[in-house]
Amino acid sequence: MKRLLIAALLLGAGATAQAAETDAALVKRGEYLARAGDCVACHTAKGGKPFAGGLAMPTPIGTVYSTNITPDASGIGHYSFEAFDQAVRKGIREDGSTLYPAMPYPSYARVTDEDMQALYAYFMKGVEPVAKPNRATDIPWPLSMRWPLAIWRGLFAPEAKAWVAPANTDPVVSRGAYLVEGLGHCGACHTPRALTMQEKALDPQDGEQFLAGSAPLEGWIAKNLRGDHKDGLGNWSEEQLVQFLKTGRSERSAVFGGMGDVVEHSLQYLTDADLTAIARYLKTLPPSRADDAPHVYDKQVADALWKGDDSQPGASIYIDNCAACHRTDGHGYTRFFPALAGNPVLQTQDPTSLIHVVLAGGSVPATHAAPSTISMPAFGWRLSDQEVAEVVSFIRSSWGNHGAAVTAADVARLRTPETARTAGSDTGNANR
Repeated sequence: MKRLLIAALLLGAGATAQAAETDAALVKRGEYLARAGDCVACHTAKGGKPFAGGLAMPTPIGTVYSTNITPDASGIGHYSFEAFDQAVRKGIREDGSTLYPAMPYPSYARVTDEDMQALYAYFMKGVEPVAKPNRATDIPWPLSMRWPLAIWRGLFAPEAKAWVAPANTDPVVSRGAYLVEGLGHCGACHTPRALTMQEKALDPQDGEQFLAGSAPLEGWIAKNLRGDHKDGLGNWSEEQLVQFLKTGRSERSAVFGGMGDVVEHSLQYLTDADLTAIARYLKTLPPSRADDAPHVYDKQVADALWKGDDSQPGASIYIDNCAACHRTDGHGYTRFFPALAGNPVLQTQDPTSLIHVVLAGGSVPATHAAPSTISMPAFGWRLSDQEVAEVVSFIRSSWGNHGAAVTAADVARLRTPETARTAGSDTGNANR
């Protein structure tokens, strides 16, 4: 009898240890998935505790603040799995009202049941509880009423159902589709939206506007991720794209704006297999325009600058402020200072991102694979609107680039108090 009791105790202890290992593995899996979903970037205020919410999100109708998703009573500590699943995949709060679509539940509707279980385990057992009440939105009444959101959800949010890979698809591409269309919610930023604020396409089957680039948001444009050569990924190889996702830099470009947070908090932590899957899937997307053509380098401007000819408008400003890093041939320095020749960011129809980075500067975040932070200084304080317009127009039309010209009025619209000019007159040539 004693031996039976000891055996039973040992079996029980073994089962408990095995259950603990299973729970730990599920939490670890959920942590990885939360990284893939970039949850921390939106649910963490600047200087705040991770996942405690409070980050301001400007929208056309006012400001929404992200919520506390830690397992505290002021967060989601009292949520059952069913309530958690309703919020994440269906956009329905615990009280039955609808979440603002700043929460990308139309994308998360594709997340599998198994991945939802892992995410729930992580947020309940792997995240530090933080006592922080949620902040009310700064949206004026009657726009702040939530009942119209239920109508919006019914019209535009897809049914939450398990992901099913298309038949006869490369498994690597299928994995990339799941990450891009689902957890990665790339379309939330990179797909244009209609006047009613829904994404115009949630996947390639919805139309060629899927991932075709967005309108300006907070001074930046989320670029075209389709196969367009001019302003998309048509000139990128799969290897270059993987390098960019992992480090925020490549031979082609460097990360800026909100995408820097995505690389810093999310993409650098993904496995090489998942990064390859994302890149390979994106490379399957055809161009969104029929008249698209590959970039062809033109050395005419490089030769002129080499010979000391800076007579073209914007050329002398470029020499004085930009050439030391980006070079007179526009090739930059590989994976350090990005190339400008053939850079798709410079050739978008809307020049907002380029104007913004010239005015305010920017940084490429340090990552595990590329541990140095690379910064571009702000030039708004020293260059007038006219000077910024001239140098941006010069960059957008040199070395084979085909971006349209920019006016001083375009620059003036993007000026902020932080980028106000503090030296010289608005029409002066102090830096020539």
